[in-house]
Amino acid sequence: MENSHQLIIDNVSRFIDLTELEKQKYMSLLTDIKVKKKTFLMQAGDITTYEYFITKGCLKVYTLDEGGAPHISMFAVEDYWTGDMASFMTIEPTRYFIKATEDSELLGISRANYDLLFQEIPKFERFYRILYQRSLISYIRRSNHSISLTAEERYIAFKRKYPNIINRITQKDLAAYIGITPEFMSKIISKVNRM
Repeated sequence: MENSHQLIIDNVSRFIDLTELEKQKYMSLLTDIKVKKKTFLMQAGDITTYEYFITKGCLKVYTLDEGGAPHISMFAVEDYWTGDMASFMTIEPTRYFIKATEDSELLGISRANYDLLFQEIPKFERFYRILYQRSLISYIRRSNHSISLTAEERYIAFKRKYPNIINRITQKDLAAYIGITPEFMSKIISKVNRM
């Protein structure tokens, strides 16, 4: 089995057991997608037609405020899922941009294949339910951190939780994720590094 396919099978197998036949069926429903660095996978106003699994690279998911400033909600690297679940499910335009910060490779499942997957291998409903629950929990925790933690504490928490991402993103993007200016981000990094 190809490495990218093995990565997604390992991801799914954390939550459900698949037979070899089911693995092959699942692989047949996925689309290989390549995105060059600084290229958009999705832009605000698009209808999300795929749920994406990252097999290589790094992408950022963000919105723009009225002044055009980005607000990054997540970074997605290998073994992560990304997309806009609301747009994917409702077939309404997304508010999000997804942009590659590195050359990236993904596996995508279209809405039609997603529905077919549930018909042919019903246990995948359990997998996606768990995936969406975990995503919701992560969103709630991030929202609570934004309210209850200082910018310095948010940076330290990010650095601890995502040590495999911190050195792959720009300081400017990190600031947009933390919710501060790049200048203030620089001061926080200097302070924390002196500790």
